[in-house]
Amino acid sequence: MSLQEVWDAAARSPFEPSISKDSQLYTGFALVLLGVVLSGLFGLNRSLGALPLYAIPASLCFGFGAVYTICGVGVYV
Repeated sequence: MSLQEVWDAAARSPFEPSISKDSQLYTGFALVLLGVVLSGLFGLNRSLGALPLYAIPASLCFGFGAVYTICGVGVYV
């Protein structure tokens, strides 16, 4: 496949984000808020069983929430 064919194929299928631009800020803020709640619950119940229940989802919520919040305010990463 030549570079021109790749370019033309990409032009026919524009990028569509999984979360629309209008709701990225709200989605990111909700994920960060959920991360804060889950971190608080993990802080209250520190055990090995609470790690997959609270800590891992909290870190994922913080990570994705931060990216969506940054994109929602107009700084693209």
